[in-house]
Amino acid sequence: MRIREVAVVIPARNEEALIGRCLRSVIAAATEWTTITVVADACTDDTAAIARSFPGVAVVEVDGATVGLARAAGVQSALDGRGHSTGVWLANTDADSVVPANWITEQVRLADHGADVLIGTVSPDFADLSPRQIEAWNLRHDPITANGHVHGANLGLRASTYLDSGGFAPIGEHEDVDLVVRCATRGARVEASNLFDVTTSGRSIGRTAGGYARYLTTELIADH
Repeated sequence: MRIREVAVVIPARNEEALIGRCLRSVIAAATEWTTITVVADACTDDTAAIARSFPGVAVVEVDGATVGLARAAGVQSALDGRGHSTGVWLANTDADSVVPANWITEQVRLADHGADVLIGTVSPDFADLSPRQIEAWNLRHDPITANGHVHGANLGLRASTYLDSGGFAPIGEHEDVDLVVRCATRGARVEASNLFDVTTSGRSIGRTAGGYARYLTTELIADH
């Protein structure tokens, strides 16, 4: 079934400095059949208020301090009343990320050609990196190759595939990888693409111990 609607879900925990930038990029990429839901998870700053200042953006507040729970709450809210439909696409990103202008249209194009799950590439904001990190990144990453690494900051899937797989687990990290594995196990068509690369924060201290910040500060430069 062709995609008729897109629901964007963005978890955020104390992201008042970056949520505005993220939402501006998502709104710029949105089509008339796109909805945007921000999940303010255990926030103690102005993240929720800033998100609400954007017309048309729905804000859900939870207190789980768990990214898997936050993503699941956002999807549940976004799908409320839409039913179990292959015509709805879930586009996931993070509050510290900036999506490209073709982020939604390219996902929809690939979904209409048969993809059930799309794993998009992610690149760090070089303004946040040291010269050593930038050099290591350029040596390790080929910009024309879809590497297939799963990132919640750039992950799309059909609503029906999401529901059939059981959705995001309420876990503190790697909830994105866990979901993709379950989707693939159930026979979903999983594809990797570098055609809509998302830029994400290159900060050194992340929201989870084993997240992207850890990769940038340890694994990326381990042998460099």
